[in-house]
Amino acid sequence: MTNKIQTVLPTGILAGIAATLLVLGANAQLSFASVLYAASSLPIFIAGLGWGNRAAVIGIVTAGILGAILVSPMFAVAMAVFTLIPAGWLSHLANLARPASELGGPDNLMAWYPISDILLHLCGLVTIAVIALGVAIGYGPELTNRMVDAMIAALQAQEPAFTPEPAGMAQTKSLLVLMLPLVQGGVWVTLLFAAFYIAVRIVSRSGRAVRPREDMPSALRMNRHAIFIFLGGIVLAFLGGVPAMIGATICGTFGAGFLMAGFASLHFRSLGKDWRIPALVLCYLSSILVLPAIAILILGLSDTRRTIALTPLKAGASPDNKTTDNKID
Repeated sequence: MTNKIQTVLPTGILAGIAATLLVLGANAQLSFASVLYAASSLPIFIAGLGWGNRAAVIGIVTAGILGAILVSPMFAVAMAVFTLIPAGWLSHLANLARPASELGGPDNLMAWYPISDILLHLCGLVTIAVIALGVAIGYGPELTNRMVDAMIAALQAQEPAFTPEPAGMAQTKSLLVLMLPLVQGGVWVTLLFAAFYIAVRIVSRSGRAVRPREDMPSALRMNRHAIFIFLGGIVLAFLGGVPAMIGATICGTFGAGFLMAGFASLHFRSLGKDWRIPALVLCYLSSILVLPAIAILILGLSDTRRTIALTPLKAGASPDNKTTDNKID
């Protein structure tokens, strides 16, 4: 027990220090701010997936203390809410397992928490975080209108002859107030899941993984219940005002989940095909356009499932802490 604590404590502290340095680097290097900020979740993911919940919690607390000392308490709270706590929670979920016999499966197998449910939790956490950020900064039409006016003023300073049409300006302002939370939520879900995937690969190669590595093309799908949340977000987006901004956030976060599931489905369906590589390259390149991206999202919507990974139950082995304490629902 002493050896385990001696390993977990320094691992968690190092993870917290690394996460803080990455966030500080994001503030210093604005060109790669989003990537560096999302990468700050990677040390917490690695600590949680390889050393368990205690290491992840120690990493989050360490990063919070350092952030509060070096910058400000609000900086530490923002770092924890947007990156570190979601990383710790997802690593906890990934380590959950129970005997497959409790789910009607064989007695000699262990059933792990589904990737689809992990992605569902990620979409929900990012939705809450983006809404919290909007409340904190007073996000709304007034803020986006000032942003548009500032951009137009900058353009007119470079091109004095540029005079936007009032109707076009009004339409741009009405679209921007919904597009910003939609894009921010979608990008954040994608970056955090990418960090989770990279951490899984790193920990698996190190031999410390609690959870066995899964085949993402076959496992990465959205939970069918997420469809109703996504449709609810679409309905809210048409109501106007605050409900529309919340709906746009939901559409962005859960839409990103379905988009990733759609790409995973494409990878799975094209396995062993001669045309696989050129088709996937074409799909990825064309997804920067709206209609191809919607087609892939629809594929993700049409292929929802809850795949549970099963592995042999090793004698004396258990997932994070005790198997009986980490049961999947």
